[in-house]
Amino acid sequence: MHLNIISLLIGLIAGLFGGLVGLGGGVVMIPLMVGFLQMSQHKAHGTSLVALVFTGISGAITYALKGSIDVIASILIATTAIFTARAGAHYAHALPEWKLKRAFGAFLIFVSVLLLLKPYLSFFMVSATGFVKMIVLLITGIFTGFLSGMMGVGGGTVMVPAMVLLAGIGQHTAQGISLLAMIPAGGVGAFTHWRLGNVTTNLLIGLIPGIFLGTYVGGTLAHLLPDNILRVIFAIVLIWTGFRYVKTPAPK
Repeated sequence: MHLNIISLLIGLIAGLFGGLVGLGGGVVMIPLMVGFLQMSQHKAHGTSLVALVFTGISGAITYALKGSIDVIASILIATTAIFTARAGAHYAHALPEWKLKRAFGAFLIFVSVLLLLKPYLSFFMVSATGFVKMIVLLITGIFTGFLSGMMGVGGGTVMVPAMVLLAGIGQHTAQGISLLAMIPAGGVGAFTHWRLGNVTTNLLIGLIPGIFLGTYVGGTLAHLLPDNILRVIFAIVLIWTGFRYVKTPAPK
């Protein structure tokens, strides 16, 4: 029961911050699981990805009901992502703990930069069409699938800016596409982590409902609080966490 309460709180916090600034909960959930539950980095990545598949299902349904999903674009991204997600999970499993922590720290810093640049990305938008757009979506799936499997995140952090900037897709539709594409891609990565022993299944009882509730509350509060201040505060926290991970010492 004690473990369920802690995992519920972790899911709640991850979902809350994710909903506030429009990020997946993995970048918050993984450090919390490692810090408070003393989980290995590998198990935190695998467990996070399983939980995020369920939030992807919920989010995709919500966006679909609002008409903000392009199913064809989601299929194109998922077509390549399902293969690279498996490769990313295997690559993460093969890395020593300290190297995976450093890689995750670098990823957090990268996410922070994207978060800070979010309001200005539209100035660099290129509207691709036809065959070029299809190629852009397939390549987007290659990179985001690998990152998802390796880092234990949904991949929307990279996927959404790529679609907005390179394919000329609107922000809301891009978020809906990323959520739908994450279901098969994240599912393959999560299953691979589970096969490799990197999923702590008993934590999911608390994590999944916590993320659902937190994301809903965070998404509601996001409309009431100043977006710029939220993004800067969250980016600072992620950068600080990222540098702590990057400084993980190599074993002597």
